[in-house]
Amino acid sequence: MASPNERGGTVPTTPAGTPRLLRAINDRAALELLLAHGPLTRGRLGTLTGLSKPTVSQVLSRLEKARLVEPDDSAPDGTRRPGPAAQTYRVRADAAHVAGLDVTHHRIHAAVADLTGRVLGEATVPARRTKPIRAVGEALDAALRDAGVARDRIRHTTVGTPGTFDPATGALRYAEHMAGWHHRTAVRETAELLGTPVEFENDVNLAAVAEQQLGTTAGVEDFVLFWAGADGIGLAVVLGGRLHRGATGGAGEVGYLWQPGNTVHSLAGNAMGGLHELAGPAGIRRLAEERGLTAGSAAEALAAGHPGVLDEAALRYATALASIVSVLDPELVVLSGELPTAGGEPLRQRIAERMADISIAAPRVLLTPVQGHPVLVGAVHNSLATVREDLFAGLS
Repeated sequence: MASPNERGGTVPTTPAGTPRLLRAINDRAALELLLAHGPLTRGRLGTLTGLSKPTVSQVLSRLEKARLVEPDDSAPDGTRRPGPAAQTYRVRADAAHVAGLDVTHHRIHAAVADLTGRVLGEATVPARRTKPIRAVGEALDAALRDAGVARDRIRHTTVGTPGTFDPATGALRYAEHMAGWHHRTAVRETAELLGTPVEFENDVNLAAVAEQQLGTTAGVEDFVLFWAGADGIGLAVVLGGRLHRGATGGAGEVGYLWQPGNTVHSLAGNAMGGLHELAGPAGIRRLAEERGLTAGSAAEALAAGHPGVLDEAALRYATALASIVSVLDPELVVLSGELPTAGGEPLRQRIAERMADISIAAPRVLLTPVQGHPVLVGAVHNSLATVREDLFAGLS
């Protein structure tokens, strides 16, 4: 299934310029505006679309009949709007529901949202080492209960995991620590258990989707998202506004990048010895200990703000990013994950300064503003994009 960044508009089979096609174009434009802006009056819709008042009325009538929009009689202060001229319309939030899941080796976080993107319920459950797929179902069920939504109302579910599922074999790759996910039937079993259309996507790629949807990368066609989390290091590559996954889905697995002083053999079976070992959680904890700082986790070590720790961590991240930038030449580097978030602005500034020193290109370096769980946010938005495209296609 294509990602939200790979979906183009639906190609109509109706000859161009026919009334049916024009109606579909107008209906889609109005629905997209209502999703983007919230409740709008007929007049405002006419201004934004350039359509006449009679045409706007016809569009809204069709969308009401399709149960995609409804009148919104309340003003922002809760009072009723007087007169037909002030009538506003909104998207029917319950016209469709979606789910997103962020799956790691130790916990599964699920969320359920309505068509407007409003999250209705969330839940987190521990992962099961022996039956992790069953835990995915438990997480979704708990989120559905929290949302008060029946499972058969979910039109699409996106599951984010480390690594990627090999398109040829169906087995999970690049994520040796994900016990119970490496058999060829994992994708099929998950889809059967959840009972909804399911799409699997790399977790860091979903964090990049969140950046795009929330406007962090507005106007930027080429960027990379560098992720340093509690479970390791990864990269999402967006070129021409689209996620680049590579031939086997392994684009961005920078935790495997060989580092000076390590043997190539150490990378044969896992990421140990690569960038993950040097600048991942274990490497940052060792760095903190070498600087005489006691911390329970790598995130705590960076949050402590020790200049020596921040300087060396920034150098390690910047060195890796300089190699990536020299190949891809992105306009923007977004830092995300628990470790950059913990290091905050002091770490971001040091990374940017070091990159300016050692990289032939000097893209902007930003710290993600996405709060909470970027992977989960991206999973929900990915499902929303799929469902909305299906609804738009149904208007033709």
